[in-house]
Amino acid sequence: MSSSESQVQPSSSELSKKAAKKEAAKQEKLRRKQEYAALSSTAVNDDNDPLGANYGDIPLVELQSKTPVDVNRWSRVEWLETSMEGKNVMIRGRVQTIRPVGKKMVFLVIRENGYTVQCLVQSQPDLVSIQMVKFAASLSRESIVDVEGNVSLPDAPIKAATQQQVEVQVRKLYCVSRAVPNLPINIEDAARSEVEIEKALQEGEQFVRVNQDTRLNFRVLDLRTPANQGIFRIQSQVGNVFRQFLLSEGFIEIHTPKLIAGSSEGGAAVFRLDYKGQPACLAQSPQLHKQMSICGDLGRVFEIGPVFRAEDSYTHRHLCEFTGLDVEMEIKSHYFEVMDIVDRLFVALFDNLNQNCQKELEAVRKQYPFEPLKYLRQTLRLTYEEGVQMLKDVGIEIEPFGDLNTESERKLGQLVSEKYGTEFYILYRYPLAIRPFYTMPCYDNPKEYSNSFDVFIRGEEIISGAQRVHKPDLLEERAVACGIDVKTISTYIDSFRYGAPLHGGFGVGLERVIMLFCGLNNIRKTSLYPRDPLRLAP
Repeated sequence: MSSSESQVQPSSSELSKKAAKKEAAKQEKLRRKQEYAALSSTAVNDDNDPLGANYGDIPLVELQSKTPVDVNRWSRVEWLETSMEGKNVMIRGRVQTIRPVGKKMVFLVIRENGYTVQCLVQSQPDLVSIQMVKFAASLSRESIVDVEGNVSLPDAPIKAATQQQVEVQVRKLYCVSRAVPNLPINIEDAARSEVEIEKALQEGEQFVRVNQDTRLNFRVLDLRTPANQGIFRIQSQVGNVFRQFLLSEGFIEIHTPKLIAGSSEGGAAVFRLDYKGQPACLAQSPQLHKQMSICGDLGRVFEIGPVFRAEDSYTHRHLCEFTGLDVEMEIKSHYFEVMDIVDRLFVALFDNLNQNCQKELEAVRKQYPFEPLKYLRQTLRLTYEEGVQMLKDVGIEIEPFGDLNTESERKLGQLVSEKYGTEFYILYRYPLAIRPFYTMPCYDNPKEYSNSFDVFIRGEEIISGAQRVHKPDLLEERAVACGIDVKTISTYIDSFRYGAPLHGGFGVGLERVIMLFCGLNNIRKTSLYPRDPLRLAP
């Protein structure tokens, strides 16, 4: 052997290193394959399957916005209907249920935004392989998948799906994101009504009851139930109608600070914090700044934003943080002008929800049965004294110039409903002692009564409003009487020294409106991620 030949030939040690490197790579590939198989219960697809490209777990690299695609090629589940028979469609959704029928057929129910459709994965020569059926059966519930197939019409309506008149014959199936095999709560359990649970118990069957804390601990899963999908779509509609109605009435939307120097409502229910060395609070409402905006000649303003209350209230209707719907407006002569806005706004709101949220209301009603809200075309108005007298007439005594407690409010709501046929009404001319410092006293009894009102749904208060004090001296006097350090709200009081219009307004708790309109028993059901004295997560 020549010297030149000996130089080009690899040595035995080099060969062994290459072989070892190759074997190590092979073992690493095998390890990764086994790890992946353990995670997904099956391989991405079968390399020996000639139809293997039609199914599998989509690699991460393909999900990292690699290639733009035409989104118009996708269909939404809610769009699927009988007129699309024979059409090839692509849908993306969650695997709600998986039902294998032997080794050659699997039924999947795919859910997208509350709409569901049944998809059939059935072994067929040159179209769907046995391995693809196996892959479909291996999917975990709540995984997100892409489905491509042809729309067909079943022989009978599919009761397990919202799109009962159609079915998708699957030709391609890809997993976008796998859910863990064992979910902390099952969507089916979380969606079950108390009526169903009790009925099952009577028949000797026991269903899992998912309690409130468990739901909130795993809120991401709980939100997927039909009722919760309905609740938060209704909530979105309330905010939309509130905004559009007020814009049509000449209001403008404002955004006020939530970090303020002093208490906006008075009392001890305020979150205090250090603001760069200065004492500060989280705003209990946008009250001070929306009034200042009126003094700034904005005329009519509203805001939708967070409100913070540090109350140790462990009730069904109190939260430490909620969404406030706030309104402030100039008035010409009387705070009834504000009440007129409340009247028309809420009648329009209720009409809109009943007309445009029928599907969502029915989803809520199925899990949490309730009767439609009774309300009048022109909202009933009663004075506080008239309300108190109605309670006295049935033997319920109210402390003179005191506030109504929860039981009294509910009883009055019942009496009003029986006498006037409405569950939505306004109670006005409240005692001054139980109203905030910025509330205008009554002209005829300024020591005892105020130009204020509350609004009730099903016997519970949802709105508090009033004419505001626009005279700085009286405002300062009232603040001191309510225990507020005037120095902390000096810029607010000063804004009235430059000429302030007559004005009034009101505040609404968004979550409470939904809770009472839908007859729910706990405000935590209508708060996306509730914050109460015991909960700061998720």
